[in-house]
Amino acid sequence: MAVASGRVQLVTIRQQSLTLARWRVLWVVLGFAFIAMLALVRIAYLGMSDEGLRGTSLEEALLPPRGEITDRNGIPLARAFPAYALWFNPEALGEGGTPLVREPAVVAAKLKAIFPDLNEKAVAAQFAAGKQGYIRRRVLPEEANRVQEIGELALEMPTETDRHYPQGSMAAHVLGYVAADGDGRVGMEQVFNKHLSDPATRGTPIALSIDSRVQGALEDELRRGMKLVQAQGGAGIVLDVNTGEVLALASLPEFDPNKIDARGEKLMFNRVTNQVYELGSTFKPLSVAAAIDAGVVRDLGRRWDATPVKAGRFRIKDSHDMGATLNVVETLIHSSNTVTARVVDELGPERMRRYMMDLGMNERPYIELPAKGFPIWPGEKWPRLRSMTVGYGHGIAVTPLHLASAYAAMVNGGIWRPATLKKLGPGEAPKGRRVFKASTSSRMRQLLRAISIYGTGRNADAPGYRVGGKTGSAEKPGGSAGYRRTALVSTFAAAFPMDRPRYVVIAMLDEPRGTVASSYQRTAAWNAAPIVGRLVPRIGPLIGVRPDDTRDVDISDIKPLIPEANQ
Repeated sequence: MAVASGRVQLVTIRQQSLTLARWRVLWVVLGFAFIAMLALVRIAYLGMSDEGLRGTSLEEALLPPRGEITDRNGIPLARAFPAYALWFNPEALGEGGTPLVREPAVVAAKLKAIFPDLNEKAVAAQFAAGKQGYIRRRVLPEEANRVQEIGELALEMPTETDRHYPQGSMAAHVLGYVAADGDGRVGMEQVFNKHLSDPATRGTPIALSIDSRVQGALEDELRRGMKLVQAQGGAGIVLDVNTGEVLALASLPEFDPNKIDARGEKLMFNRVTNQVYELGSTFKPLSVAAAIDAGVVRDLGRRWDATPVKAGRFRIKDSHDMGATLNVVETLIHSSNTVTARVVDELGPERMRRYMMDLGMNERPYIELPAKGFPIWPGEKWPRLRSMTVGYGHGIAVTPLHLASAYAAMVNGGIWRPATLKKLGPGEAPKGRRVFKASTSSRMRQLLRAISIYGTGRNADAPGYRVGGKTGSAEKPGGSAGYRRTALVSTFAAAFPMDRPRYVVIAMLDEPRGTVASSYQRTAAWNAAPIVGRLVPRIGPLIGVRPDDTRDVDISDIKPLIPEANQ
């Protein structure tokens, strides 16, 4: 009986276990069915709503939201960057609770220590009012770590993909910036907006002609020059004379594309491509080149009347007495208005106007940037006086980029080419148009070199680099007599090395003052020329021009015409 009773008990236990197992399997099946039903409901909901998943290509999934911009050597100038934002969430500790552990003013002060430009009072007021919203965008990782150390849960740090400019404000006027709507503004960000945002092309970086090393040096020397003479602004450009590629372009003061604020918006105006100036005596070599090219000047030793020129009720005179007569070489070395005016008068208004047009002086500058200033052009018919004043850089206003392209044509063999901010490969340089004969260009290389050795360009003569160039100091318009005598635009236009020119350099200062650093002079010989003299030795070795004291352009045939060379 005991054995039978045990067997019955064992069968009962087995039946209970089997039943339990069956129930467990049933519950698992029901669980899976419930999950599958939820998934189906979710899929059906997404399919019927406009919140459904969009089709995303592999390129869209893997590529950054905006393409990269680099300099000519592949150094990144603009790229997508994983950043943080600082967000205030007053409900982080639950509804009805105090959003901050500490007092709003205390937390705002701690944030001020991390972000010095933060409006502390406004942030404290936002905290006190419990108003959610952004406190700051573009927060770097190290800054985010310091915010976390404050220990306030209401200070949230959501991650965002932002546009970052690794070089800071360098080349800001070239690059521009990306606005909150995701589109580029001002510079090459605007020009290449479609390429940089299109999934089909944004994987290929845009290589600019800019060399970041040259750009940094140009900005540094311009900034230094501005401080030394307390100038309001500065502009500069380094241009390849054979291709038109811009290796550096600077407009100061600059803005920071990483942080666009009210001050930055005021500084976006580009002095190199958008502001037109009367560039004064830097035009004199162009006028002499035109006269030589047209056959008006055949003998450089010819003596020209250097007394004041009478044209109607106006008189053209020099800044100081230069003697009764000058030859053309002396005219450029000493920067004579009167002789330049007489040379241009013999050339005639129509031919002078044609040369200026061939140099692009009557059109907006040729470059990809969207902001390009239109010259103040004298019009169709030039009277005699207007032609003469244009000859020494007055009565016509152009951008520094106009001047750079014109000087490139004057020294490269006579070919004018448009400037470009795109990196060009071998054989991609535009054909351009001939403005001057090759023989004229050769002669101008001699004359520009002589100016730097014996004339107003001495302070730009960097040893071993064979710099040639011309100063220009022009009064700004606006005074009772048409010009403000106390406000100058000082410019030095140069090329190097003059025995085989490769680069044009323009340095311009807006309203420099006479200081100890400039020997209390306001003219370009004392403030703009030294900028070029310091810049060329810095950038020369970087771009393939090494100093060589054994080489120079041969000026032996014009030396007898230069009294300073024979003393």
